[in-house]
Amino acid sequence: MVLNNNIELLYLKDRPLGTLEAMGLFVSPFNNLLCMLLGISFTVWFTLLLVFIIVPAVFGVSFGIRRLYMKSLLKVFEWATLRIERGAKEKNHHLYKPNANGIIAKEPTSLEEELKEIRRSGSSRDLNGSSSTSTGPGPSSSEFAMSDIFYFCRRGVESIVDDEVTKRFTAEELESWNLLTRSNYNVQHISTRLTVLWGLGVVIRYCFLLPLRLTLAITGVTLLVVFTTIIGFLPNGRMKNFLSEKVHLMCYRICVRALTAIITYHHSENKPKNGGICVANHTSPIDVIILASDGCYAMVGQIHGGLMGVIQRSMVKACPHIWFERSEVKDRHLVAKRLSDHVEDKSKLPILIFPEGTCINNTSVMMFKKGSFEIASTIYPVAIKYDPRFGDAFWNSSKFGMVNYLLHMMSSWAIVCSVWYLPPMNRQEGEDAVQFANRVKAAIARQGGLVDLLWDGGLKRSKVKETFKEEQQKLYSRILVGTHEDRSRS
Repeated sequence: MVLNNNIELLYLKDRPLGTLEAMGLFVSPFNNLLCMLLGISFTVWFTLLLVFIIVPAVFGVSFGIRRLYMKSLLKVFEWATLRIERGAKEKNHHLYKPNANGIIAKEPTSLEEELKEIRRSGSSRDLNGSSSTSTGPGPSSSEFAMSDIFYFCRRGVESIVDDEVTKRFTAEELESWNLLTRSNYNVQHISTRLTVLWGLGVVIRYCFLLPLRLTLAITGVTLLVVFTTIIGFLPNGRMKNFLSEKVHLMCYRICVRALTAIITYHHSENKPKNGGICVANHTSPIDVIILASDGCYAMVGQIHGGLMGVIQRSMVKACPHIWFERSEVKDRHLVAKRLSDHVEDKSKLPILIFPEGTCINNTSVMMFKKGSFEIASTIYPVAIKYDPRFGDAFWNSSKFGMVNYLLHMMSSWAIVCSVWYLPPMNRQEGEDAVQFANRVKAAIARQGGLVDLLWDGGLKRSKVKETFKEEQQKLYSRILVGTHEDRSRS
């Protein structure tokens, strides 16, 4: 048996190499070269991440690369817009929608004024068309007139055609193309160079920016979970609070860079302080990252499962965030008590709340829930305004899931926004929570250049409350029969 094995070995040693064996010897050095190149590539990749992104995020500095990138994009957008407008003019195409700001032009007038105008115009037509010479007076404001029906019919049709609530939950239409989508009205093929530029943008965004941003996002979330878990084992004290603040800031800044977010903060002297409540308009889940990258906050929210639950449990170990069980969210008294207990301790971080309760498309501010304004605490208003030219930050939760939305964000050009810290506000004497909430909302809308709406953002998923209908009925009733005081005087 041993002799036979030796003979076979000698035969294999002396016979010529086959085709597959020869290819194996040739491929082996190629595999080694490929592995070496991949190793060098990953080393260079992570070195660049460490030097230009992670280390600056730790120390809160910036090399200005993102702002230079933003200026370059603006120049490209300007060239593309001029090229589109010139091409559309040559081909006699209508590029933009007419009346982009609204289908129906409306002027702010009261119900009584509009009814008087309708009655006056109706009386004038009757007099002009009648052969009679009698000029009896028209119906007074305290009497019902058939023409009043047309006012309510017209307002109903206007609300259907140009609904000022529903359009706040759709993406904002851009007048110029940002090389992201072809959502513009009547977009046609303009030039081959523009098409090539768009294709190049797709390659850059999906083959370079998206992998880079995913790497940064995973790095930031991983570091947040690991470091906050470790800090959670430390005893409560100044050292734990200091380390927790630094870790949160570092991780949020890494996540901001994962979105290529260029943020401009204004009036930093008004930044929220411990023991207060920070309220802001709400456009996107990344509003939290935008604000938390410039200062630490105590978050308020419902306990989740999965990855979000892991992040929440690790964060609360290092910082006193306020998480509620699903069954506790609807208990207003319990929520108010937990918030009040938090703000009474001046050593705890300010609470971050979005009183709208849902995401709005950053063109307006809708009704603020009064819960956070019933607490005896200083309110720190913050206005956030995104620049839609670089990417639409609005989260349409009825259309996109969270993962789909984040991928959409990471494949856009950038997230550019401005944040204004407004002076702190307190409830005035004789002012209830609803009036205080409306005053804060008006200040945020005015600073951010947003439309101040009284409608509840909950209309996104629910029907109009009966109280809104009753309010309109009461207004019309006052016109017909007057108030109780008017009837007493008569």
